[in-house]
Amino acid sequence: MRLAALSRRCALIAAAAFMLAPAGAIAEDWPKAKPIKVIVPFGVGSATDIIARVVMDEVGRQIGATVVTENRVGASGTIGANAVAKADPDGYTVLVHSSSHTVTPSTFSSLPYDPEKDLAGVLPLANIPIVVVANSKRGYKTLSDLVKAGLAKPGSLNFASAGAGSATHLAAERVKLSAKLEAAHVAFKGSSEALTEILADRIDYYCSPIDAAIELIKDGRVTALAVSSAKRATSLPDVPTTVEAGYPDSGYAFWIGAFLPRQTPDAIRTRLHAELVKAIGSPAIAKKFADLGAEPLTISPQEFDAMIKSEIASNAVVVKAAGVKVN
Repeated sequence: MRLAALSRRCALIAAAAFMLAPAGAIAEDWPKAKPIKVIVPFGVGSATDIIARVVMDEVGRQIGATVVTENRVGASGTIGANAVAKADPDGYTVLVHSSSHTVTPSTFSSLPYDPEKDLAGVLPLANIPIVVVANSKRGYKTLSDLVKAGLAKPGSLNFASAGAGSATHLAAERVKLSAKLEAAHVAFKGSSEALTEILADRIDYYCSPIDAAIELIKDGRVTALAVSSAKRATSLPDVPTTVEAGYPDSGYAFWIGAFLPRQTPDAIRTRLHAELVKAIGSPAIAKKFADLGAEPLTISPQEFDAMIKSEIASNAVVVKAAGVKVN
């Protein structure tokens, strides 16, 4: 009992010392004190996981720090996000999340953290176009072909997502709303499972991150019908955007970005931002991004925060209009 009490007392003293330590002193030690833990709220091999590892490993080399990536999967990314929101704000726990971060406030009736108040944006690392794909055996050549088939038999189509409330889910809902299409949502754990079902011809279509589907598209096993980004993807220049295909307000920006606990000293947030910008600007990362179909996006932390706020509001409108089930 005495040891337990002493342990608790030491923990309280340590916590108090951290809170009382000048922010400059904490920032000055970063990143020398200990390894940097990067939490990814999605599975290994997901677009978010790949970008996180590629970029943060480069940051580790730049600053001479050990970077350890940990996948904390579940609840549409909220488990991993909550872990970082509740972590010590010392710069040693980083969240790399996707744009689904701005969807979950609308698809969950309550969250154990506040996406805006508890997490600070550092940098959106990359935009990754989402591509609408279908099994090539279906014979669809364009997004309109798919939509016409669905409108001819209302309720006959289904679509996959990498989880309810995920970016792939909301991208599909935007297309549905614009096309006035009825289609049943089937949620999976990630793109790998969703694409497996597309290949097995058990799912009609999937709004996939381009990096996950690009090889299947090149092999001719799935057909790229449209991309949901604001402009055509550099890796699929002949594939139109969903808006170009004739469906206004159907676009969806899928990005992957880095976050820190909100109370992290500004000096650390600024330093990490600079290192991330340097990393994604390097020739090695530029090539890897090109191979993945990813496009770098460099804005300030403050601009990223403003983007988050705006997207939370706009996604709430789409979730309500689409009648997406709230957890």
